[in-house]
Amino acid sequence: MGICQDGRTHRFANLFLKGCFYLLLLYVRVSASCPKSCHCSDNTGVMVVYCNSRNLDEIPKDLPTDTVLLKLDENKIYQIPNNAFKHLNYLQELDLSKNAIEKIEAAAFKGLAEGLKLLDLSNNHIHSIPKEALAKLKAKIRLSNNPWHCECALQEVLRELTLDPESANEITCHTSVQEEYTGKPLVQVLDAGINFCNIRHKTTDVAMFITMFGWFTMVITYIVYYVRHNEKDTRRHLKYLKSLPSTQIDKDFDTVSTVL
Repeated sequence: MGICQDGRTHRFANLFLKGCFYLLLLYVRVSASCPKSCHCSDNTGVMVVYCNSRNLDEIPKDLPTDTVLLKLDENKIYQIPNNAFKHLNYLQELDLSKNAIEKIEAAAFKGLAEGLKLLDLSNNHIHSIPKEALAKLKAKIRLSNNPWHCECALQEVLRELTLDPESANEITCHTSVQEEYTGKPLVQVLDAGINFCNIRHKTTDVAMFITMFGWFTMVITYIVYYVRHNEKDTRRHLKYLKSLPSTQIDKDFDTVSTVL
């Protein structure tokens, strides 16, 4: 009886030690790959990295490669450089809201095209974004509450995206190629049939017309000035000829006639 109890106690102790060992390995793996400024959690087998509200001004470079959810909201990040998340092959949700982002480079989200489900860029300082940056993303994207400049380039970007329907009407034209659309929801403007690309073409045509008219006016002005200037010189020379003796006048008059 005592031997059986000792055997069970021994097996239980082994299982306990193994469990502690695996937990220790898991802790070491998580803590070793987790940025110092962030908190990483892998309790449910899903790596969640919390880097929110840490006064970060750039994206940490040592994020765990198996990150599924990355929280970077409420920081001071001002730009997203190329390949910032390229190594995060398992990333499904990326929260970059409530930062100071102004610049997003063309390859900023390279490598996230397939698995990413949600990208939150709301409440930043974004005026425009390269078409290439979001072109291949299949994720639902939040772009609300940014000072957008409504023009053809932005229209072409939105055409390729899947916007979050709950925040789509909060994408407002902070500035616009036409002032009448400033302050209006961009989605409503586009739904009304407004095409910023046509506006751009018309504006370009008008600018070209004005430029050509300006050059034409300058040429005409120069020709008129040239003719009047030479006319005055000719009249002055004729007056001078009249004041000379007749013999000298005939010689100079022949010279003027030859020149003219």
